[in-house]
Amino acid sequence: MLLEVGLPLSLAFIMFSLGFGLTFADFGRVLTMPRAVLTGVGLQVAAIPAVAYLLLQVMSLPPALAFGVMILSFCPGGVTSNILTKLGGGSVALSITLTAVVSLLSVLTVPFLVGWAGQTFLKETAPEIDVMSIGLAMFAITAVPVLLGLLGRRFSGAKADAAERVISRAAIVLFVLIVAAAIATNWVLIVENITVLGPVLIALNVVLLILGVAVARLLGLSGAEGICISVEMGVQNATLGITVAGLVAQVAGIPEYALPSALYGITMYLVTIPGLFVLRALFSKG
Repeated sequence: MLLEVGLPLSLAFIMFSLGFGLTFADFGRVLTMPRAVLTGVGLQVAAIPAVAYLLLQVMSLPPALAFGVMILSFCPGGVTSNILTKLGGGSVALSITLTAVVSLLSVLTVPFLVGWAGQTFLKETAPEIDVMSIGLAMFAITAVPVLLGLLGRRFSGAKADAAERVISRAAIVLFVLIVAAAIATNWVLIVENITVLGPVLIALNVVLLILGVAVARLLGLSGAEGICISVEMGVQNATLGITVAGLVAQVAGIPEYALPSALYGITMYLVTIPGLFVLRALFSKG
């Protein structure tokens, strides 16, 4: 019961913290850097699920875990992507805009993609997936908190920056606790599947990091924009993945579908942080 209530509330607070770090001008930036924004949005919404699907055709996983990987691939960038973008020398302004736009778009894209993935990977064992119900739940625990965060920052005045630091730290702590709870709850399953699930998640992360920079460079975007898009692709909102898995499974606790998101919540940092410095050295000129 604690997890059933605490998980969506924690995600709502994390999304509120994301919104509190934004301004309405961040959405207007779509008009000032359209090519970079459209590239980043297109890659996140379409390319990440496509890469995940292709990897799962090559690297076999049990159906429930494969479905969980697809759920993860439908999620927007993680709450720490802006920090990692800054660390890697990427465009923080673009990162903030992509996080904002894709997070709100996910309310529309995730439910339908989850419905498709359930039928594709689980087949006759797929639970009944109510796309409309998942969409409404996601709107309530993602879009509404983001909008409340935006409004909260707008009316916080001079205290906004100080409040943002406190709220962001609390959100990161909640993120760590959620990932830890998901791993602890499913520890036996993780140990049993780590040798097959781990390589898939690491391969997915590496391919996404490289693809983000490569496509950005191919389209003539700057090195800083390429690093940003790479981070936004490689760092997923694992908390949302865990929550969506719970909405689909409709069982007490954290379901097996959530394992990929929980494990990726750890491995994405182990891969992305060193990978950033390699990519920065290779591609950030220009």
